[in-house]
Amino acid sequence: MVNVQVKRSVRQPVDKSVLMRAALLTLETENASANADISVVIGNDALLKELNYKYRKVDSTTDVLSFAADETDPDTQSTYLGDVVISLPRAQERASSGGHALADELQLLVIHGVLHLLGYDHVEVADKEKMQIAQNRILSLLGINLLNAL
Repeated sequence: MVNVQVKRSVRQPVDKSVLMRAALLTLETENASANADISVVIGNDALLKELNYKYRKVDSTTDVLSFAADETDPDTQSTYLGDVVISLPRAQERASSGGHALADELQLLVIHGVLHLLGYDHVEVADKEKMQIAQNRILSLLGINLLNAL
C-alpha cells in the first residue's frame, strides 16, 4: 500500500492518486513485493532542510529524501520499505524552470525516491546510469517525457 500525506503547511498540489500510481508502477516495474508498503510525504522547504540536516548533516533544503526501513509488519506480514519526503516548493521551482507540469515533476520525484528505497543510488557513475535507465523506463510507462531528469 502507498500512503500519500500532504503536510498541513502545504496545499494539496495534485490528486494523490497520481502520486500513488507513480509509486505503485515503480514497485511493480522493479518487481518489489506485492506486500510492500511505503509513505510519500509532501512538505515544505523547512521540513526538508530539517530532515536533511538531522539525517545527512547537510544544512540546506533539497527536492526529495528517502528513508529506507525494510521492516516487516508482524500483523500483516507486509514489508515497510520506508518514506519518501518531497519539497513542494522545490518541485514547483523545477517544474517551472523545466517548462513542464507540476504533476510530472512530483511523479518524477516519487519515482526517484522509491528507487532509492529499493536500493538504487547515484553516487558512482555506473550506479547513476542504472538508476537513470530505471527512472526513464517508468516515466515512459507513465507517458511523461522528462528523460534524464534529476
